[in-house]
Amino acid sequence: MQIHNLKRKNANTKKIRVGRGGKRGKTSGRGNKGQKARAGRKLRPEMRDTIKKIPKKRGYGKNRANSRNYRNVKPTTLNLSSLGGFFTSEEIINVYNLIEKGLVKKIKGRLPKVKILAKGEIDSKLNFEGLLLSDVAKEKIIKAGGSVK
Repeated sequence: MQIHNLKRKNANTKKIRVGRGGKRGKTSGRGNKGQKARAGRKLRPEMRDTIKKIPKKRGYGKNRANSRNYRNVKPTTLNLSSLGGFFTSEEIINVYNLIEKGLVKKIKGRLPKVKILAKGEIDSKLNFEGLLLSDVAKEKIIKAGGSVK
């Protein structure tokens, strides 16, 4: 056997070069017009369109993972008038009691800061512990015979 008698295992395949004449003709197998028929034919990512449709929030820090300083959360406010029917005299009022009575809710599983405001009147002697109080509310509580800690 001589070298010129050897045959390949697989037949010789030819790479088809699109758009260079030959058997393909006219559109070279790319269909008709449009973005996909052009050279390069890079398509715009679909995700970009959805991102562009989302409204932009204005101002500093608004889009930064909706971040905020959880230590500077404003306290939940309660008026003196709303405490009247829930507590009797000489009872201690703190965050736990307010949650138990349903006047205040936990915020994401944490105890909220609560501030008592002076709107309304107070009749019974109530003892407040660990709550923020406005100055006028503090005066009203002390006048009624209650205490603030």
